[in-house]
Amino acid sequence: MMRRTLDGLFDGAAVLAAVLLVGVLVMVLLSILGRQFNFHVPGTDAYAGYLMAGSGFLALAHTLKRGEHIRVTLLLGALSGGWKKALELWALGFASLLSGMFAFYSCKLAWQSNTFRDISTASDATPLWIPQIGMAAGAVILAIAFLDELVLELRGQRVQKVSDEALRNE
Repeated sequence: MMRRTLDGLFDGAAVLAAVLLVGVLVMVLLSILGRQFNFHVPGTDAYAGYLMAGSGFLALAHTLKRGEHIRVTLLLGALSGGWKKALELWALGFASLLSGMFAFYSCKLAWQSNTFRDISTASDATPLWIPQIGMAAGAVILAIAFLDELVLELRGQRVQKVSDEALRNE
């Protein structure tokens, strides 16, 4: 039950990231069409940036869980047994700590932007807490993903998915 819930969370964040990426496309197309047909939609550049940031952050956890993050495995490949497991646990523990801190401060930033009624300095004057929600949500979900990886490693149930992308490079 918990595994399905977590996988659903990571997959749902990835779907939302894809939707936001389509939003970036729409903003770019609006900007291009506006130049071609002499109309202006204010804030398209700012909104494209907000959507792109939200998309990037929301995709982080899904990317981690699919083994698509860049990992330097030179040292891990040289180790075996207990030393390898200890390094994995240290790396996952440290990543969990850092991602947890990042999630906390991202949420705090969005909260403070709302409290202080902080708005964008661009012509759109968007309340900044709105685009910051995507970053905060993505950071929280990434922290959950790292904690999940840490717990799986501690239990000996972690299956490392390795991207085969490097195998297709020439």
